[in-house]
Amino acid sequence: MNPRVTQVECHSDHSMILTFDNGEKRQFDVRPYLDYPVFQVLRDMPYFLRGQAHHGTVTWPHEEDFCPDTLYLESRVLEREKSAA
Repeated sequence: MNPRVTQVECHSDHSMILTFDNGEKRQFDVRPYLDYPVFQVLRDMPYFLRGQAHHGTVTWPHEEDFCPDTLYLESRVLEREKSAA
């Protein structure tokens, strides 16, 4: 099982900065998904910015969400938690 989302910051370029329960921060680009019918509502920026971390993924008020594995596997690493030496 891949790590799960604990925090999300939605940005006006349709990207999200995600913090995962393994300490990683990763960036996920939502733009490739905006043509899918379920995600077309996320084109509306004020609505997109309402995304919240919930039960390990990101959700919006009308129950749109991403598979947590997609968020992890399709995002790029920004930083990893520094391990104790």
